[in-house]
Formats: sequence, structure tokens, C-alpha cells
Amino acid sequence: MEEDLRRLSADDATIAPSEIAVGVIIGRASEYFDFFVYGIASVLVFPAIFFPFAERLEGTLYSFAIFALAFIARPIGTISFMAIQTRWGRGVKLTMSLFLLGISTAGMAFLPNYASLGETSIVLLAVLRFFQGIALGGSWDGLPSLLALSAPPKRRGWYAMIPQLGAPIGFMIASGLFLYLHANLPTADFLDWGWRYTFYVAFAINVVALFARLRLVVTDEYERLLKQRELEPAPVGEMVRSRSGSNMLIGAFAALASYALFHVVTVFPLSWITLNSTQPVNDVLVVQMIGAAIAIFGVMASGRIADRIGRRSTLGSVAVAIAVFSICAPLLLDGGIVGQDIFILVGFALLGLSYGQAAGAVSSNFAPRYRYTGAALTSDLAWLIGAAFAPLVALGLSSHFGLIAVSGYLLSGALCTLIALRVNRALEIRG
Repeated sequence: MEEDLRRLSADDATIAPSEIAVGVIIGRASEYFDFFVYGIASVLVFPAIFFPFAERLEGTLYSFAIFALAFIARPIGTISFMAIQTRWGRGVKLTMSLFLLGISTAGMAFLPNYASLGETSIVLLAVLRFFQGIALGGSWDGLPSLLALSAPPKRRGWYAMIPQLGAPIGFMIASGLFLYLHANLPTADFLDWGWRYTFYVAFAINVVALFARLRLVVTDEYERLLKQRELEPAPVGEMVRSRSGSNMLIGAFAALASYALFHVVTVFPLSWITLNSTQPVNDVLVVQMIGAAIAIFGVMASGRIADRIGRRSTLGSVAVAIAVFSICAPLLLDGGIVGQDIFILVGFALLGLSYGQAAGAVSSNFAPRYRYTGAALTSDLAWLIGAAFAPLVALGLSSHFGLIAVSGYLLSGALCTLIALRVNRALEIRG
């Protein structure tokens, strides 16, 4: 099968960094689209159709609990699909993982609601969400690491931010699609069938992303570059027992401020504002799309800044800014429409600046032999610790103890980042 995929790919010409960059952005945008489609639906749709027996707040919390399952599954998917890669090749692994991701996401579009299937519908939703995480973990292709290693020495911050552009792009597409459907359909039609179109689209986007990435990863030139850079799977047990085991933890915590902020400015505000009916859903989606555009510029700015002052200083400075932002969060979220919009827009700006260098933070300290496996598992760990339970924790605690809980959550992430950077003074731009 691997040979068949090679014949379908482009000729084995030299792969330029720009081609790698395009493949990385397309791949990441498709993955984030899938995840944000679920995140937005967990606020606007799932409480009503899968948890109608619960109050709206409780139904949203149940949706967020299932939301976290994908991040629990990611490390399992990473390890399992690396075994598939070792046995059958990178192209087979990527094809299987992206089809699983697309099928899991599109499968949610066909789920009967609670009124039709009862608790079984919730179980099926949880299973599909878990498989989403398995697939996303398995879709790691090494392109971000190869891109970073292909960068000129004085531009590695810039090259490290390129894969991160997929997050705000994927969010903009998902939000725009939901905005169009929510604004143009009656509420009953939107909850009955309209929301399902977003999940159908996910499968089509994954097919496009699959061929864009296969064009690179199954060529002989790509394989040569990966072997030259030693970007191949390594035994997880061996990596954990080596010094790279501690690097995995430090790398995860070094980027924790960014990952903690990630869902607090994307999924949580939509849920909090919707539940409190402080402004229309469509208005919130518009502001979040503007915020995502700001985040794109923030991600690009992070590359310039990191190349000028170093990744460690960049991450530390933005972590301090996130700490200050966390203190202001309750005042902004409780400050009416203007305050909430400022929270979203400033939050997205900080997210772009911090997330732009998160990939470099989780991979820069690994020895060459462990870089491929270490970068993937460290990213999985950072998502699990920092972002998986963010909507659930932020909404659950704020509903019981007030918005000060959101401050505590963000502040803890910023402090973890600053401590990790302090522990590891060697975290500088090295690719």
C-alpha cells in the first residue's frame, strides 16, 4: 500500500521549506476545524439534543466532559499509530488516521438525538469523540519538526510559528460555518438538521488535507530528509527512561500558559455568554472570528519576536502578560458587551503570541533520536494538562464560585510556564 501511495504522490523533486509549510498549515487547519466544530457544537447544540433532561448549565458541562475525552485519547493514538508506521509505513499511518478523524467527526452528524435513542446516543457521542482523539494523535507526521530543522539559524522562531497558523484558521472556518447556519435557519431547524452540515464538511476537508500531506510524506525526498534529521519513531519506554523523559514534562509545562488560554478564549466565552444571555450568539461568533484573525497576526509576530529576543524570553514575557490578563478577566467578562468583546479580542491576541512558539517549546530540547516521538507526546501532554478540561473547569467553577475561578485557572497556567522556563534555562531557539 505504501508503494501505491508513492505512485500517487508528486515526483521526487527536492522539497522546499515552502512546500512543507503549506502541507503543515493545511493539515493543522483541517485537524483544528474538526475539533472546533465539536467545541462550538458542545455549546450551541449538544446540551439541547443529547442532554435535554438536564438544565442548560449541566448539559453544557456534560458536553464539556465528553469534549475532554479526545485529549485523553491523543497519547494512545500517538503511540498506537507510531507502531503502525513502523510496520506499514508513514503513508499508511497518515491515511488511516485522517480517515478515522474524518469518519469520527462526520459520524456525529448521523447520531440520533436523546429523544430517539436515549442514553445510547450519549455513549455513541463519547465513543466518536474518543476516536477523534485517537486519530489526531495518530496524524503526527513530523512535518513541523522537519520544517523547524530546515530553517535558517536566525529564522527558527519564524519557521516554528508556521504550523501554529492552523489553529486560528481552523477556528475561523468552523465559526464562520456555524455563524452562517445559525443566522439563516430557524432555531428548530438548526437543532434538528442544520448543525449536522458542519460535521459533513469536516470529512471533505480531511480528504483534501490528506492528499495535500500525502503529496509530501510519501515521496522519497521526504523520507530521505526525515532519515537525515533522524525524525523516526523511537521506543516510548526508552525515551522516557532517558533524559528526554524529563524534557517531555518540562516542554509540556513550558507552554502551559498558552494551552490554558486556548479554550478559555475560544470555547468558554461562547458558553458563558450564551448561558447568561448577555449578547446574541451570532455577535459572539463574529467577534471570535475577528479575534482569530488577530491571533493569526499574533502567531506571525511571535516568530519575529522569538528570532530577535529568543524563544525563552518570548514565552516568559507572554506568560507574564497572560497573568496580568487573568487578573482583569472577571472585570471584563462581567463588564457587559464591551468588556466581553475586549476579553475575547485581547485573549486571542495573547493566544497568538504565546501559541506561536508553543511547538518550539515542546520539541527544542530533545536529542535527535527522540525528537519525533518526543515532540508528539509532549504536545499531547501539554494539551491534556492545559486545555482538555479548560472549558469544563472554567465554566463549572465560575458558575459556583464566580469569575474569579477563571482568573485562578489562567494564572496557574502562567505560573507553571514561568517555573518551567526557570527550571530549564536552556530552552532557547535551537529548531
